[in-house]
This record gives sequence, structure tokens and C-alpha cells, in this order.
Amino acid sequence: MWFCLGRFLVIISCFVCSDGEFIKNPELEWDNMSKMTRKVSSEPLLKVFRSGISPQSSNSEFRMLPDFVVVSSVTDQKALFKPERGTRPLPYSVKSLLFPTTVAPTVSTQPKVVEILCHIDRIYVRVRRDIFKTLDAYSYLKLGTCPVNQGTTSHYYFLYLLTSGCDFKKQSSVDHVIVKNVIHYKPTTLVLREMPFDVSIQCNYQRFHHSYKVGIRPKLLGGTLFKSLRRKCPVLLILQDESGNEMTRPFVMGEPMFFEAKQPDGAPTSADDRMYINKCFITPSLVLSSSTNYTVIDNYGCMVDGKESAESRFLGGLSKLTQRFTINAVILKELASSSSTKQLYMHCDVSVGKHPPTQGLKACNYDAGTKTWKELYGYDSLCSCCDSSCSPAQQPRAFRNIVTSQPWEVDLEDDLKMKTLGANFGFDYEEMTPD
Repeated sequence: MWFCLGRFLVIISCFVCSDGEFIKNPELEWDNMSKMTRKVSSEPLLKVFRSGISPQSSNSEFRMLPDFVVVSSVTDQKALFKPERGTRPLPYSVKSLLFPTTVAPTVSTQPKVVEILCHIDRIYVRVRRDIFKTLDAYSYLKLGTCPVNQGTTSHYYFLYLLTSGCDFKKQSSVDHVIVKNVIHYKPTTLVLREMPFDVSIQCNYQRFHHSYKVGIRPKLLGGTLFKSLRRKCPVLLILQDESGNEMTRPFVMGEPMFFEAKQPDGAPTSADDRMYINKCFITPSLVLSSSTNYTVIDNYGCMVDGKESAESRFLGGLSKLTQRFTINAVILKELASSSSTKQLYMHCDVSVGKHPPTQGLKACNYDAGTKTWKELYGYDSLCSCCDSSCSPAQQPRAFRNIVTSQPWEVDLEDDLKMKTLGANFGFDYEEMTPD
């Protein structure tokens, strides 16, 4: 007798598993968990007091509403749960949902061979020890892939978190999350003193259903307020040839280049909206803050490169929500001697605003013949500030973006070949300077 008890105490000390929980008193832990589980499942969500009786009164009467009620026909009674003014008695159908008739469960006095407690983050299982005749039966008993990790004189215990990796299987249904596992007893001795067995266990975790999920449609009272909702849309800056086709081949020095700024297809627009290009500059990289750059458009829509080349100008079009401009292919002086082919980028500050234009939102070209500035659509007086400093836009903009074109290349070898060819045929090249 003493030998067996001493051996059992040694067995208990060996039951601790690294993936499980070591608890000094598993029987007490089981009782506490059992009480907690019963309390959570029976604790009321709301106490409804009878009208006119104080809750503090010793004679007060109240009813307990359950945490949840699973009723398949609730979707057929959506109108009963709609918010409304005033008060009214609960219909009988609603009362029958909230206060279903309960039947007292039959309590068995027969001790259970296998018991299970389901908690939100763990499952506890215990198996009666007296069903085994083998002293080391615990070593052949497993919950999924996890061994017994604690024991007493009356039970073997599996005390594991759901994250312990004991081969817990999870399933989902409309009303429950189900966690399953299997208790295996598979002795490997030459003789059997009890038969091997598998016992399936399962925990059902209720999904909470609230009345608002049935589908409440509030009825709005009063007037209707309309608000224009506009989302930010990116602007595309496309490099094109003279025919409006996307350009892919390298440019030759001095060849005309065309850029088109537009919103993507499907972007929300208004009849009086117009695309404006406030500033554009060329850099040898995607980095906007590059120390090497050349400004083409500045001062809120002034084509400043037009004072250097008559080819640089804004172009009109069928839609004011598309703005095109052209310049001649150039190369940054600092990069002229590094290689034969140069890659460049155009960066533009683009806005969408209202038409007619303002000093802060405009498109002004330089007329070298008259040495004056002219607005693309005839509002020339707005361009008088292009030689000084123009005021920022006062009208609200739909949006403002910094956009970058795809890169292009300038082939210096082709330009050199053209000049060499011209020299061989006796052509005269003359350096042109602005007046």
C-alpha cells in the first residue's frame, strides 16, 4: 500500500509538461473553473424590474434576460425589433423569445468517466483513474498529441491552452465555433489489462447575436441635405509625340516633346472644372529635390521656357480637363559629357480648379514678337504678373498633386551625327540668342 502511494506521488511529479499548465492543486483548479463556467453561462445580461418597484426594495421582482438566444425564426420578425417612438407592451412572440420555457436538467449521480470543461482560451479534461488496472496507464493516455500533465489519487488531468498544439481541430458554423479533439488510450505492453479506446470530445462556443444584426432600417425625418462628394484622383502626366501617341524612343536634341496632364478615365468632373499646371521642372532622376534641375513652367502657370524657345508653349484642346504643352528636347549642361544617352524626368505641380482662371490658376504663353504674355483662353490680363510674382489661387481646388512623367532619353550621338552630316554638305549652323 505504501509502495503504491509513494510510486503515485513520484508519478504526479513527472506529469508536468512544458506545453501544459502546472497547477499545485488540480482538483481545486477544476472546481474553480467549473464554477466560473457555470457563472458565465447563467449570468444575466440585463435585469428588468417591474414598473413602480425600486431595485433596492426587498420586495422587488425582476426577470433575468439570457446573454443570447438562438432562434432560427427571428429573421421573420424584423419589424418587432425596429426602433420607434413611445412605448408599447412586448408582443407575446418576443416574450417567448426572451423568456423561453426551461426544463430542469436531469442530474446523474453516476460518476463520469471522462469530464470536460470548456473555457474561452483553454480546455480541461479529466479521466477517472480507477478505470485503469495498469499503474502506469497515464503514459499511454493522450489528448490528441499531448500527454497527461497532472494527476491526483482519483483522476488523470489534461490542463492545456487551446494554443498548446495538442492537435485541436476548429470548425465554424452559423451559431458556434467548435473545438474538437480525441482522447486516445493505446497501451504498448505485451499483455493488455484494459482495452484501447478513443473518446471524442467537443466544445461549442456560442456566437453572439444582437438584435441590430437582424436588420434595422432607420427612418430619417426632416429635409434632405445634398453634399457633393469628390474623391482625390491622381493625375497622369503622359509623354507623347506630335500625333498624341505615347513616346517610347529616344529624342534628338531640339526635337519637339509633348506632355499631356489629365485625370484618369472615370474620375468625377464638373462642367466648370479646368486642369491647371502650376509648375514643371526637369531632373535627371525621380528625386524631386535633385540639385540639378531646369524649370519649364513657374509662377502659377507661366511658361517661362517660352522666353528661351518659341517652341515652348501651352496647347489648347477639346477638353479643359486635359492640358497639353510642348518644349524642345534639351539636356542638362552638367550631364552633357558623362555619356551618349541621358535619361530625364518631368515633374509637374498640377491642380484642378474652376474656370475662368485667376492669377494663381492660369496658363500663360510668352509671345516673343510682342514680348507680352497671353493666357491660353484669352484672359491675358491675368498674365501681367508672369515677369514679377503672381498671387496664389484664392478659389478652393478640388485637389493638387505633384506628378512625374515616365522617363525619356536624349540621344546626343544622333545630334552629333546630324551636325557632322551638315558640315560635310556645307550647311551653316548659327547660334541663336533671344532678343
